[in-house]
Amino acid sequence: MAALYVRELRLAVRIGGGAMMGVLFYLIVVTTFPFAIGPDLNLLSRLGPAILWIGALLATLLGLDRLFEADRDDGALDLMVASGRSLELLVIVKVAAHWTATGLPLVIAAPFLSLLLAMPVDVTLATVATLLVGTPALTLLGAIGAGLTVSLRRGGLLLPILVLPFAVPILIFGVAASTAVAYDPAAFRTPFLLIVAVTLTAAAISPIATAAALRNGLD
Repeated sequence: MAALYVRELRLAVRIGGGAMMGVLFYLIVVTTFPFAIGPDLNLLSRLGPAILWIGALLATLLGLDRLFEADRDDGALDLMVASGRSLELLVIVKVAAHWTATGLPLVIAAPFLSLLLAMPVDVTLATVATLLVGTPALTLLGAIGAGLTVSLRRGGLLLPILVLPFAVPILIFGVAASTAVAYDPAAFRTPFLLIVAVTLTAAAISPIATAAALRNGLD
């Protein structure tokens, strides 16, 4: 499993692997908002957590179609299914590697992008914390969509439509927790814990659902 994790990381960070594309897309989305809103720093500061979360959500969706696509194309996915090993465990390893290569860089980039949005330090830290616990849930939910669409031609176009409705609660809780810090730090706790609960629930359900989708899709 460690070898599979390292292999997935190497594939993701190589040219065309998609890891750098997600960060660049995140940068473009976030930097577009100040041009649209204008030089109102107070408004940018208030909207900052929502902008960072929307950018992270879109950047995550951008790379999800590649989660199983390469393995399907080169036949590795058929070998995984036929290997007799736990497909659920293989899914967990692939999702973990995918988040490390595409989700974690978004979390790391968030503090630097918050400078463009004139966000206070406490709001920035809260936003980073919510992204750290929330982006794994986005990847786990996306894995289910990727599993359902892996056998479909141009399934990558369908994937965001399947995943986005289920990602909206994470977006709501993430923005609510981040903005609450600016007005009442005590209000941060409840939406933050809700994100943690969603992530833990997704971690329990996603490997099983994704593995079932892959088996059905390759039959």
